[in-house]
Amino acid sequence: MNHWVIYLDNNSNKKGFLKNFQKGKMPINFLEFENKTGKLFSPFTLEKLIDEEDKHDKKIISTAHQSLESMSSGEQKRALLHHLLSKNPDYIILDNPFDNLDITFQAQLKDILKSHSSYISFIQLASRKADTLSFINNYGKLDKDEFSVIKNIEFNENSSIEAFSQVSIPKAITTYSGFQNPLINFKNVNVAYGEIKILNNINWTINKGDFWQLSGTNGSGKSTILSMIFGDNPKAFGQNIYLFGNKKGSGESVWDIKNKIGYYAPAMTNKFNGRHSIENMLISGLTDSVGLYTIPTELQKRIVKQWLTLLDLHALKKAYFNTLSTGKQRLVMTARAMVKRPPILILDEPTAGMDDDSAALLVALVNKFSEETDTAIIFVSHRKEKGLKPKRILNLIPSENGSLGKII
Repeated sequence: MNHWVIYLDNNSNKKGFLKNFQKGKMPINFLEFENKTGKLFSPFTLEKLIDEEDKHDKKIISTAHQSLESMSSGEQKRALLHHLLSKNPDYIILDNPFDNLDITFQAQLKDILKSHSSYISFIQLASRKADTLSFINNYGKLDKDEFSVIKNIEFNENSSIEAFSQVSIPKAITTYSGFQNPLINFKNVNVAYGEIKILNNINWTINKGDFWQLSGTNGSGKSTILSMIFGDNPKAFGQNIYLFGNKKGSGESVWDIKNKIGYYAPAMTNKFNGRHSIENMLISGLTDSVGLYTIPTELQKRIVKQWLTLLDLHALKKAYFNTLSTGKQRLVMTARAMVKRPPILILDEPTAGMDDDSAALLVALVNKFSEETDTAIIFVSHRKEKGLKPKRILNLIPSENGSLGKII
């Protein structure tokens, strides 16, 4: 039984490859799959199923107790895989199957795939070489639109550790005052939704200059914690949660809080689908706007020029954001969350879906920002990113009464 891995980088035309493959326009190396029944295990498939369930008010994967949309990433992927396997396909294309999955869910998914590998062919698209399935026996790579066969896995050591070393983080032009340490303080915080207990007695203090990694299994409550800090989750009210010295729900507006926080999650990238230049993208980070609606000041232009120099993107400052590779888009969006040097920076799975080199570059930027500023950083990731240098880790450990917080 033939199984393939196709390595992607951030210039690979994955969408084009998948579209052509599903239409039967596949590279010559895959002709054995012509006229065979195939299925796609991908976020695209999940989005389509969620939309179909919503439009037609019917359950395709959803259960009587939980909708597909409300499931955690791991639960969604496990449910999708079982759904696809029930169709008895000849092959399944796996689109970065381990993105956004904790180690436990990854192991479970690998076991399921291996147990079916004797009679179903798997074609794995992988941005990270370390994700390669153990039973793969054919290797290839996709360079833009061109597929080619490679003989083995090449784990290249990148030089990203030296990136950004020549230029310092630009100075802040926004002044934040009127609050002291701690910036964030959770005291005995408990959260439950009906009978489902999410968080159990969480105590967490974040001070200026801290660099935290927030980790935990899928469904352990990471998103719940973030929504109580950055969003307007009603579960935060009535709890002993203090942000910038004020108890949550004591009269502050969501804007008051968001003004002091830089935030980036990959899903935000989709909001910027207009014709925004890289320069304007970074300037908009100073004003927290989607797009640029006022003429920037000379000071704003000067600071952003320094950021473009740091990122080695000054020559591309007028290029449209949506023409960049995934790696460069993520780098720009991360820098956009940093430009005002906020008291708190939250990066929610920023490296998901990135290739090894681009992820290493982003990690180098985050490390540098931590070393040269007094911004407190919360880095959320299922992966243990190579080279990342958090000072502390809050690990959420599930229990019957909700996740407990273990500080490492």
